[in-house]
Amino acid sequence: MKKQLKVCLVQADLVWEEMNANLELMDRMLEDIPVGTDLVALPETFSTGFTMQSDRFAEGEDGKALAWMQKIAREKEISITGSIIVRDKQKIYNRLYWVSPEGLEDHYDKRHLFRLGREDEHFVPGNSRKVFALGEFRILPQICYDLRFPVFSRNRGDYDVLLNVANWPAHRQQVWDVLTRARAIENQSYFLGVNRVGIDGLGTVHTGGTCAIDPMGSIMHKMDKAPGILSCTLDLDKLRDYKEKFPVWKDADRFELD
Repeated sequence: MKKQLKVCLVQADLVWEEMNANLELMDRMLEDIPVGTDLVALPETFSTGFTMQSDRFAEGEDGKALAWMQKIAREKEISITGSIIVRDKQKIYNRLYWVSPEGLEDHYDKRHLFRLGREDEHFVPGNSRKVFALGEFRILPQICYDLRFPVFSRNRGDYDVLLNVANWPAHRQQVWDVLTRARAIENQSYFLGVNRVGIDGLGTVHTGGTCAIDPMGSIMHKMDKAPGILSCTLDLDKLRDYKEKFPVWKDADRFELD
């Protein structure tokens, strides 16, 4: 089983409410990912941008965006993840799909909907906390606003990497910069954050800050506001060695999440 995880985080200037243009953009950006990449992570609602026109853009599991993810995973022999707008049994979710070369493996529905942006009026919140496996790595997926809720992020000894895919705005960039490091430190895990760049259809500016952070809170890699791909390698033995030498996790409070 793999003890190292090679990851590509895609920081894109998404095209507002234009699925075909965004899938073509992703195709171009992924043309030259490094050989041996294990996981590609895309921003929140990568196929449309963070639109509240959820009823108009929601897709089922037979939709174009998921089909594209499955094609990319199969052709490039990678796992790929990112969130899109999904309709499931007449309910609409901001859903993160986890796709391997073999096909759709699982999904996570965004639990914390961004009230300030009226997301709670257009989507249904998820009610499950998921952990995905890739080799020996266990990965907790989250979507944007979830980052603000440390209880939901709390490591119960069940994950090694916290992955957050986002459309985080520039005027709260400082919050992103602080909380991404805080989540790594308090959970003694790697943190991967994928944010978009550019101006969306509502005039909101995004300045990226896509990052990889180690379990001590040190920034391994971080992007500025230009589109591009952040490539990094995570080492499971280094994580385990650090947690053995500094076992803060053993003194964590016990609790149950409703």
